[in-house]
Amino acid sequence: MKRVYDFLKKAEVYYLATAEGDQPRVRPFGTVNEFEGKLYIQTGKIKPVSRQLAENPKAEICAFVDGAWIRIACELVEDDRFEARNSMLTAYPNLRGMYNENDGNTQVFYMKNAVATISSFGGAPVNIAF
Repeated sequence: MKRVYDFLKKAEVYYLATAEGDQPRVRPFGTVNEFEGKLYIQTGKIKPVSRQLAENPKAEICAFVDGAWIRIACELVEDDRFEARNSMLTAYPNLRGMYNENDGNTQVFYMKNAVATISSFGGAPVNIAF
């Protein structure tokens, strides 16, 4: 899991794919946080991605850095605890202008049943389940 976390942190921006009915939806994200042995991402409850994940928690994440790319297939599970939201906002203090732990909007999800594949043009893919 640490290798996945390090890859996403180094990439800084990754792309999160969800589904809205039969239509895929992809958007850039920039938050990843390790909390209590799980990888978390953050969004706002007012955004369409929140509704999409409530309807279908299956998602994929993709990022590219230094000639390698990662794809993560997972379920994203909401963690509505103050501690989880606080950990994310402590890791990303620049978000505090838009979010806070008790605003009713800040939402964090952890990756469940995740399988990451790190690939490059020159080497064999590496699979990491967490």
